[in-house]
Amino acid sequence: MGKGRLEAFSDGVIAIIITIMVLELKVPHGAEWATLLPLWPVFLSYVLSFIYVGIYWNNHHHLVHTATQVTGGALWGNLHLLFWLSLVPFVTGWMGENHFAAVPLACYGLVLFMCSVAYFILATCLAANNEALKIALGKDRKGKLSTLLYAVGIGVSLVTPMAGFAVYIFVAMIWFVPDRRFERR
Repeated sequence: MGKGRLEAFSDGVIAIIITIMVLELKVPHGAEWATLLPLWPVFLSYVLSFIYVGIYWNNHHHLVHTATQVTGGALWGNLHLLFWLSLVPFVTGWMGENHFAAVPLACYGLVLFMCSVAYFILATCLAANNEALKIALGKDRKGKLSTLLYAVGIGVSLVTPMAGFAVYIFVAMIWFVPDRRFERR
């Protein structure tokens, strides 16, 4: 199967996810700067989630671009990733509306953890029939470290919520540095 449909469908779903997140931002009632202050947790949650969805979109693009063949397993792996990404707007809103409380923050981390696992599954399915992709992925230390840090962030969030949030920010910062493995291929 060609990869064009998989990439187009994924791009559409990711665009909808970002749209849903931005529509969750509510306009403040008032025209003063002070009316924005109570919205900072919601806005900060949105910014972090936008960055994460952007990271997944970027990495997904590189992953699919490098692949030469898409199997049925890869299609299911892709749907698995999109399922977990589709939960990002829900946990983003819950986390922001509750000012980074422990349980919503841990659930946010759980969704990020599952996105990471789902991405690993998709990458494994695609790499099984694509030698260039297998070489580009290598040992995927960055991906494995991220998954581990999400698990740590979940546990930390339940004890010290803002420290857990800091772990999620740290992982995003790791991925902010462009992944050159695919650009070399």
